[in-house]
Amino acid sequence: MDDEPCVLVVEDDAALAAMLADLLGGEGYEVVVAGDGQRALHEGLSRHFDVIVMDRGLPAIEGLDVLERLRRKGVATPALILSALSNPADRVEGLNRGAEDYLGKPFDIDELLARVRSLLRRHSDTSALVRVPGGSLDVGTRMVTLDGLGMVVLSERESEFLEHLARRPQQVFTREGLLESVFADADDSGVVDTYVHYLRKKLGRACVLTVRGRGYVLGPLA
Repeated sequence: MDDEPCVLVVEDDAALAAMLADLLGGEGYEVVVAGDGQRALHEGLSRHFDVIVMDRGLPAIEGLDVLERLRRKGVATPALILSALSNPADRVEGLNRGAEDYLGKPFDIDELLARVRSLLRRHSDTSALVRVPGGSLDVGTRMVTLDGLGMVVLSERESEFLEHLARRPQQVFTREGLLESVFADADDSGVVDTYVHYLRKKLGRACVLTVRGRGYVLGPLA
């Protein structure tokens, strides 16, 4: 059916790729398999996907490099990294480089399917616009439109972070509160500061203001 969610599976282990394709296909998803990073990049740039499930240790181009190149081209499809590299530092690196979720190998099948469903739900709301200083954020496409300055594409985690700040524009958020509400799957509180850096790099240094000794508050984007 044309309205079936479409999942791009990027995995160089042929047996595991076939298993994932069967598993996801059995859940009603259309599945496209890419066996190396170059093919994954081509597929990701050539057609629309609802979710990407991607290994890291790929031939041709490493998985996170593929994801970063897709993000630079404006592809905002939510991505689940599925990798044997699964210690806390590996997970933080994956999230920092554009992934929305990260699951270590070996994995539980029910957990994998639950995480894919979660990404699909989060990606399905394409209508909500949130006002931000100097423009708006479309939480479905993760596109920030700034008055007189054009459009900027955010990763899903960047968009969630900005939306969280924008929903309460006068509130000062502590690192601990942000870690719990936006970055609950991260093991390192430094991820908050990392994403502040990412937003400032894309939207200007004043977009998130530091309130010394307290935390962060939304600032002007333009």
